[in-house]
Amino acid sequence: MLDVYSALSQFTSCGNPGILAVRQEQAERRQTERHSHEQGQLLGSLQGVVSVGTDQGHWIVPPVNAVWLPPHAEHWVTSSGAFRGWSVYVAKEVCETLPNSVRVISHSGLLREAVARAAAWKEPPLTQAQGHIAGVILDEIASTPEEPFGLPMPLDPRLQKIARALADDPSERRSMNAWAAWAGVAPRTLSRRFVLETGLTFTAWRQRSILLRSVEMLVEGQLVTTVAFDLGYETVSSFIDLFREHFGTTPGRYLKQSSGPFR
Repeated sequence: MLDVYSALSQFTSCGNPGILAVRQEQAERRQTERHSHEQGQLLGSLQGVVSVGTDQGHWIVPPVNAVWLPPHAEHWVTSSGAFRGWSVYVAKEVCETLPNSVRVISHSGLLREAVARAAAWKEPPLTQAQGHIAGVILDEIASTPEEPFGLPMPLDPRLQKIARALADDPSERRSMNAWAAWAGVAPRTLSRRFVLETGLTFTAWRQRSILLRSVEMLVEGQLVTTVAFDLGYETVSSFIDLFREHFGTTPGRYLKQSSGPFR
């Protein structure tokens, strides 16, 4: 088990940029208990989809993306199968200029190659060129726009009950009124509180939940047609249109994107 704190402290000393990049691999499904780090962490998957949960929400991380976790963010991680991925740990004092909330970002070619190089560094002190590469990684974390792979969770226990049921089975198509009756909450209260607590209407939240599940299924190798009908879409074209509207590309083109560093 890597002692991140000790290893990172070496890379932070002597004026080195405070980052440590590592490759991570295990033959079985990765599943961690709730935990947090003194450091910030940028986590990426090379194989399958990683799911990151916090009390505030749920984030899906396919191989073309990475998730940023600021220092002390309590979270848990689950992979869709055998785990192969990478992490960049960032010293707490360096995180002051980085985002202070969990977010998913895309890895550009620049970030991808910078992380791959940093993961090969053996020990400090870093050369001037390596220091520039570390700076690129920090700049990319700071400036890369957030991607729509997050699903904010409501705080009201009744709404949480509905949200978790929908997250477990996004294809469930009962009406909002039926969900309200099931959870023991008035429909108008459900509608109003969903917007207040998640920033999304109930319909938009459910649609995002379905689309995030579709990404998991696609990365696992399921056909677009299968995904569309299994998730309750009436036609494949309606699924493709919604996917493009949300993610800015079609399912087919999405899957052709780069699978991350360390190829």
